[in-house]
Amino acid sequence: MSAPHSAATTVHAPRVEHHQRPLGIGERTPRLSWRIETPVPGWRQRAYQIEAVGRWTSEIIESGESVLVAWPGPALTSRERVAVRVRVWPSGDEQPTAWSETTDVEAGLLTPGDWDAVFVGSADISEGDRRPVLLRRDFSVRGQVRAARVYATACGVYELELNGARAGDDVLAPGWTSYHHRLHYQTYDVTDLLRAGENTITGWLADGWWRGEYGWTRAGERYGRDTALLAQLEIEYADGTAERIVTDESWTWTHGPILSSSIYDGEHHDARILPGAGSPVRKKEGPRGELIAPAGPPVRRVEELPPVSAERVDAGTHLIDFGQNVAGRLRVTVTGPAGTRIGIRHAEVLENGRLCLRPIRTAQAHDVYVLAGNGEPETWEPRFTYHGFRYAEITGWPGELDPGAVVAVVTHDDMVETGQFACSDPLLQRLHDNVRWSMRDNFVSVPTDCPQRDERLGWTGDLQVFAPTAAFLYDVTGTIGDWLADVAAETPDDGLVPLYVPHIPTSFPQFHCAVWGDVTTIVPLVLLERSGDSGPVGAGYETARRWVEGCRRLLNDHDVIDRGLQLGDWLDPAAPSDAPAQARTDPYLVATAYLAYSARLLSRQAALVGKDDDAVLYADLSDRVTAGFRREFVTASGRCVSDTQTAYALAIRFGLLPSSLNAHAGDRLAQLVREADFRIGTGFAGTPLVLDALTDTGHLEEAYRLLLSRECPSWLYPVTMGATTIWERWDSMLPDGTINPGNMTSFNHYALGAVADWMHRVVAGLAPAAPGYRSLLVRPRPGGGLSSASASHLTPYGRAAVAWRRDGGALVVDVTVPPGCDATVDLPGSAPVTVGSGQHRFAVPHPAPEEDPLQPLPPRERF
Repeated sequence: MSAPHSAATTVHAPRVEHHQRPLGIGERTPRLSWRIETPVPGWRQRAYQIEAVGRWTSEIIESGESVLVAWPGPALTSRERVAVRVRVWPSGDEQPTAWSETTDVEAGLLTPGDWDAVFVGSADISEGDRRPVLLRRDFSVRGQVRAARVYATACGVYELELNGARAGDDVLAPGWTSYHHRLHYQTYDVTDLLRAGENTITGWLADGWWRGEYGWTRAGERYGRDTALLAQLEIEYADGTAERIVTDESWTWTHGPILSSSIYDGEHHDARILPGAGSPVRKKEGPRGELIAPAGPPVRRVEELPPVSAERVDAGTHLIDFGQNVAGRLRVTVTGPAGTRIGIRHAEVLENGRLCLRPIRTAQAHDVYVLAGNGEPETWEPRFTYHGFRYAEITGWPGELDPGAVVAVVTHDDMVETGQFACSDPLLQRLHDNVRWSMRDNFVSVPTDCPQRDERLGWTGDLQVFAPTAAFLYDVTGTIGDWLADVAAETPDDGLVPLYVPHIPTSFPQFHCAVWGDVTTIVPLVLLERSGDSGPVGAGYETARRWVEGCRRLLNDHDVIDRGLQLGDWLDPAAPSDAPAQARTDPYLVATAYLAYSARLLSRQAALVGKDDDAVLYADLSDRVTAGFRREFVTASGRCVSDTQTAYALAIRFGLLPSSLNAHAGDRLAQLVREADFRIGTGFAGTPLVLDALTDTGHLEEAYRLLLSRECPSWLYPVTMGATTIWERWDSMLPDGTINPGNMTSFNHYALGAVADWMHRVVAGLAPAAPGYRSLLVRPRPGGGLSSASASHLTPYGRAAVAWRRDGGALVVDVTVPPGCDATVDLPGSAPVTVGSGQHRFAVPHPAPEEDPLQPLPPRERF
C-alpha cells in the first residue's frame, strides 16, 4: 500500500516577507510564503495551517495560496520573537503534511518610543575636519546572558564592535536612503559577543553618503554637517531582568588609525596610530527621516577573487589583474618596516599597459595603508569605501609581491540568486555572465548606474529598463520595493519623479523625463508579475498617478508631448560622444509613446487597488494619447516619422498602432536592421524592446542576427573586446582599443543588459504567465545556430526550468513545473498544451537551418 500524498510531500520552512534573515523586521503582521517538495505530479494545495510554536495556532484555512499569505495571528510587538511553521493539505487528501521546520521571526523597534538612545558624535567641530572617529563605551555584564541585541544606525556609515569582534557582517551600513525621509537601522544578535564582567562597545563612524562629497559636483554635507551614531544594546539576563546600554553623553570619542575615508576617493589607514583615551561625545541632531527596518538585504562581502596575474611594471609598482570587473575593494596581507606606505589605485581598463583613470573622472579610487611594522603579517581591507575595478596598481610593496597576498573582495547587496541561463554559444553565454556581473556590481545599497566614477547614483531610467532581467536573476523584490519607497518620498505633488533616487542636487536639471519617471508605472507591475507581490503596486499607486498627471500637463492640443526637456533614446549609438541625448529618434515620440503606455499601466494598477473610476480615466487617457501618437508620428502606411529601430520597437511593443499596420511596421523594423548589417541602433528606450518587436511581427531570424552580431555597435562586440561587464556605451572602447573620448564612459552599466530578459523568455523559453509564475509560459524559439539553451528560475512556488536541445531533426524540450503551478507549453510547429506540476519531456520536428546565421541577408524590397 502506497503512502498518502501528504506523507510524500515536504513543506519548506516559511519565508517572512522578502527577508533572508527575519531579525529586527519592521512589519507587525508579516506575510508568509512557503515552497513545496513533492514527487506527486499535478500536486495542488487545498488548505494550510500556520503555527507560532507555543503561542498560537491558526484555523485550517481553505486556500490554495502559499505566497505572501496574511499573517493569521496577533500583530507582533517591538522585540517580539516567534517561531513559525506551516503544514498543508493537498487536494484530494484528508491528511495534512508534517509540520515544516520553523522560521524564527523577531520584530525590531517598531515605535519611536522604543528608542532610549540619542545620536552622538565627535565634539570637535573644526572646520573641514572629516576624519573618521571611534566612539566607545565600557560597561559591565552582571550575570548570565540569555539574549542580547544591538539596534543601531548612523548619520554616515558605521561599524560596531563588541570586545573587538564585529557585530554583524554588513558593509557600508546603514546604506543609502533618502535620509530626510527614511533612515534604515540594523538589528544585530550579539549574545555570543558578550562576556561576564567588563565589556566594551565601539562604533567606527565615517562620512559615507551622509556628509561625504558625492555627485560629480563633489559637494559635501548633502544631509548634515556632523556624523553621528545611534546605538541601543539590550541585554536579557537568564534571571529575567534586562539592561540597556545606549548612546548618550556617557560615551567617549577619539580619532583612530583611519585618517580619511571617502566612497569616491578611497581610504587612508595608518596602522601606527592607536586610539587615544577619548573625550566626551556631544549629542547631535538626528535626521528628519523616520527610523525604519530594511526590507531587503544589506551590502555584504559576497565573494573573493584572487588575481589572475601580477606583474611589476616599474621599480615601485605592481599591476594586478583580477580577470573580472567588480565592485569592492582589496584585502592585502603584508609584512614590512613601520611606516611603509602601500598605495592602491583602481581602474576598470588599461591604456598603454597602465591604469586608464580618465573614465573615473574626479574619483581618486586610491587606498593607502601605512604599516605598523611589528614584524608580523598585517592584513588590511578598507572599511568605508568601495571601488569599481578589474585592475589595481600597488605601489610601495616591500620586496616581491606574492599574488596570494592580495584578494579582491566583492561587495554588493547580498541578494539570493534565483535565475540561471545557459546556451551553446560561448560568446552569448559570456554576454549573459556580463549582465549578471553588472547587476551585482551596481546593486550597492541602491540600484546604481556604475560603481567606479564620481556618480554611482540610483538612476530611475536604468532600473526601469533592467527590472525584468534583475527580477529573474535575483530575488530583488524587497530591495527594489524599499528603493521605490524612496522614489515615492522624493516625488512631489507635481509628479516630478527625480532622475535619480535618493536625490541630491547636482548640475543636472530635474524635469518630467520619459523612460526615467516611468519607473513608477512599470516596475511595481514587474515585481507583481515576477514575485506575486502586489504590495509595491499599492504602496506606489499615488506616486505613479502623480507622474502620469505631470506628463498629461505636457500634452498639446493634439494629445502629444511637444515641449520640455527629454533624454529620449539616451545613448543611441549614433549620438556624439559628448551629446548622448542626441538620438536619431524624436525625443517627443519617445515621451508620447511612454505616456500612452504608462497611462495604460496606471489603469491596470488602479483596477488592482480598487480605484475603478481611475481605471476608466487612465484607460481613456491612454487611448487619447495613442490616437495622438498615430496622428503625429505614424503615416497612413505604418511608417514612423522617426524611421528608426527605436520608433518601431516602441510603436509595436506599446500597442500604439492599428493592428492592420503592425505587420508593415515590423517589416520596416526588420529592413532597418538588415540595412544596418544587423548592428544595433537603439539606446535606453529601444534596447529592451527591439528584439521582442521583431519576434512579435514574425522576424525571429532578424532578432537572432541582431543579438548575435559581433560588429560595433552590438551586444557581442564588447564581448569580443574582452568585456566582463556591460558597458555604458555600445562603444565605450573603440575597435582600435582606445577609450571612447566622451566624458561619460563607464565599463559597468547594466541598462543595455536588459536584453537578457529576451534571452530568458525567447531563447530559453521561460516566462511568467501569471503573477509569481503561478502559471508558466514555456515558449522557446530556437534560432541563431544555437544547438541548446536552458533557463531556470526559483519562483515563489519552487524551481521552474526549461531546457531544449537539437537532436537530429527534432527539438527535445524538458520542462519543470513547480508544485501548485501549471504551464502552457507552446513549441514551434505544435499546438500549445497545458501541463501540471512535475517533469515533462516533449519532442517536436524542428530541423536545424542550413545557412550560417551570422551571414548578412540580402536587403528586402522597401515598402
